[in-house]
Amino acid sequence: MHGVHAEISTLNLWIAGAIVIFCILMAAFFNGSETALTAASRARMYALQKGGDANAARVNRLLSRRDRLIGAILLGNTLVSIGSSAFLTSVLEVLFGYRGVLYATGMMTFLLLVFAEILPKTLAISYPDRFALIVAPVIGFFTAIFGPILAAIETLIQGLLKLVGIDTKVEHALLSGHEELKSTVDLLHHEGGVQRSERDMFGGLLDLRELTVEDAMVHRTKMYTIDGDLPPRDFLRAVVESPFSRVPVWRTEPDNIIGLLHAKDLLRAIEDSSGDLGDIKIDDVVLDAWYVPNTTTLQDQLQAFLKRKSHFALVVDEYGVVLGLVTLEDILEEIVGDISDEHDPVVLGIRQNADGSITVDGSVPIRDLNRVMGWQLPDEEATTIAGLVIHEARAIPEMGQIFTFHNFRFEVLRKTRNRLAALRITPIGATAQVQA
Repeated sequence: MHGVHAEISTLNLWIAGAIVIFCILMAAFFNGSETALTAASRARMYALQKGGDANAARVNRLLSRRDRLIGAILLGNTLVSIGSSAFLTSVLEVLFGYRGVLYATGMMTFLLLVFAEILPKTLAISYPDRFALIVAPVIGFFTAIFGPILAAIETLIQGLLKLVGIDTKVEHALLSGHEELKSTVDLLHHEGGVQRSERDMFGGLLDLRELTVEDAMVHRTKMYTIDGDLPPRDFLRAVVESPFSRVPVWRTEPDNIIGLLHAKDLLRAIEDSSGDLGDIKIDDVVLDAWYVPNTTTLQDQLQAFLKRKSHFALVVDEYGVVLGLVTLEDILEEIVGDISDEHDPVVLGIRQNADGSITVDGSVPIRDLNRVMGWQLPDEEATTIAGLVIHEARAIPEMGQIFTFHNFRFEVLRKTRNRLAALRITPIGATAQVQA
């Protein structure tokens, strides 16, 4: 009889030990699943779902109810962790008496920490997408089984949080969708997954809704215009010398723009007149100018260009004064960077110096300088480098003056009347280290 009890006791010990191992494995499964599902790429899961992957669809369904998912995993993990501790304690207590409780505490701490926490989570974080696709069917099953219990727990938690003024049903997003996309691309660039040119291009595309045409336009002081009262041959010579195919035409004074000349229209008029320039009337060749307010966003202006099938517009302020011109190419350059062809004039603008500083024309746009140098000078209050220095100095600096702000040193090298023609910019501190 004593031998029979011994066999039964030994059998019970083996069963209890097997249950402990099973519970540890289940705890490892739940912990790894939590890590994988929360770290899985939503974009990749969405792409796989569109391709017909059923497990990816399960992952997306689970992530759409993240509170229910986390609740199911925590409930399952809690059950198996408590179960494994209880069974191991009972086994060791039979073998070692009251000291078995101490042994069980130490062993379970080690086993759960290593095999149910660190090991599965390390594996899951290394291959989150693959792991998530594998565990999604099983976790989906547990979520469905524990559904009623989880619903009751969620109701209880929401009630408790409401008592302290927290409503979990109201989303409090720190970043907008555009900001989150831009931050994600910046992070991928920092980690080496996205090249700088690709980051700048994506960021430029997202910035179109934040920028206005005034940020991208060619200022009127740099506009190439032609006097419509010039003799026909001089007018033709001015068109030929222009590096642009579309040119504003004015009369009496440069601000009095009467329309837009397209070089093709002039060539067609010359052909129709059999080469006799005297028969050409400029007013018949010039097209009506399209005026847009300076507050128009680049995104809206891009859509307007596409809808109107026009690539050129004059920018005016609230008083109707022409501030400059904007083209489709100007907007595209905000996305892809400078676009040059064989007819564009060579504009240096930025020159790198041996000491790490740069010499820059005051008219260079801040966004262009940031794109070329990888800097982050603010462009909210000013469009050009000269405008930034004047804004920060709260005055028009004199030649030779030096200012330090935004971790950069600005020295005025040349000044033409009230315009800052050239500046030397030197990064200092952390910015200099990053640039180096």
